[in-house]
Amino acid sequence: MVVKAIKVKKIYILIIVIIAITISIAIIKQLTKTIQVNSEIVVEEEENKYIKWVDYNVPLEVMEKTAKLDINSHNKDENVKLNWIELISYLATKYGGNFKSFKQSDLDTLVEKLEQGEKVENIVTNHKLYDYYIEAYTAILEEFIGEYEIEEYENKEKVFKKKYGIKAFLPIAKNYGFSHYDDFGNSRSYGYKRVHLGNDLMGQIGTPIIAVESGIVEACRMEPIWWLESRHQKF
Repeated sequence: MVVKAIKVKKIYILIIVIIAITISIAIIKQLTKTIQVNSEIVVEEEENKYIKWVDYNVPLEVMEKTAKLDINSHNKDENVKLNWIELISYLATKYGGNFKSFKQSDLDTLVEKLEQGEKVENIVTNHKLYDYYIEAYTAILEEFIGEYEIEEYENKEKVFKKKYGIKAFLPIAKNYGFSHYDDFGNSRSYGYKRVHLGNDLMGQIGTPIIAVESGIVEACRMEPIWWLESRHQKF
């Protein structure tokens, strides 16, 4: 009877071990699936972690005032160098994006605090909204003002001098006519429905232009516009 009892216990142990292994395998598979799903979610969140659309409604008045403050603070080599994008982003945060509420006193107060050594991040109250505007306006305005080199002549010799100011320029050559209108956001339907995220400048054939950024000409032929757009999507 003792031998039989031992044999029964061994069988029970074997069954328990098999069950435990089966459960362990199932748990590992489930954990693996969970990790994969979580990884996909994290990747998706990272991929979607950018601003997809911005309604840019900063008035010309505000842009001119903040740009002047920025440029003057750099050219006069002041202790505090102002950044017009930070100034605009602060105002946008303060007004909730509605610049109809703009007051010169708000801009003056901000500049005064900055010149006293305070940081915009410490002055602003809604940091989440400010982070949104600083990211959006930086993407739009970053290349408009900054350091650049200009060709000049000294003693009949050509030299390049570093300067600070507005460095954006019209891509169409001087004295060449063109026409345009504000078509940003207009509907487009060449091949697929979309909105136009640019502003077209219509000039005559042969008008010299300067590329707005570096790149490689992929195609140059008379083709329907949808063909070029669909081909561009592949790269």
